[in-house]
Amino acid sequence: MKIGVMSDTHGSLPYFEKALDLLKDCDVLFHIGDVLYHGPRNDLPEGYNPKGVIKEINNLDNIIIVRGNCDAEVDQMVLKFPIMADYCIIMDGERTIYASHGHIYNENNLPPLKNGDIFIHGHTHVLRAEKRETYTILNPGSVSIPKEGNIPTYAVLENGVFSIRGFEGEVVKEITL
Repeated sequence: MKIGVMSDTHGSLPYFEKALDLLKDCDVLFHIGDVLYHGPRNDLPEGYNPKGVIKEINNLDNIIIVRGNCDAEVDQMVLKFPIMADYCIIMDGERTIYASHGHIYNENNLPPLKNGDIFIHGHTHVLRAEKRETYTILNPGSVSIPKEGNIPTYAVLENGVFSIRGFEGEVVKEITL
């Protein structure tokens, strides 16, 4: 199974469309929150167009979205996919992939993980791929508003490898699970 992961699009239509194009061959897409709006702490992203992002999302048939801190009940009224869950769980063989935005469940408040599990989150806009003692923590960075000098990124999880990639296809960070 090939899993595409994106986070923190914040309503940027051109960045969302570019990520979708780069992830078009994935079996499933995770969007791990902050889908449509930028929130009070972020500047407007380039190409800010929440209505355009809504249209793109509603044309998809393979996306799983979890709620970010900038996502609200009003967003659910215009999207055909559920987006109000604080997390989602998907089984990948024997291991559990636990995806959450990161504002509730994060490194300081981990979900219940067992040995070998994967915790994917966004929220910080900072990419990360790190093995811990009993689990792996992954953050694809931000599609539209990267921080700490990073470029816009998305991620792919395939055949036990998590790779964070820039929009030119370059691998920014990679980890074997």
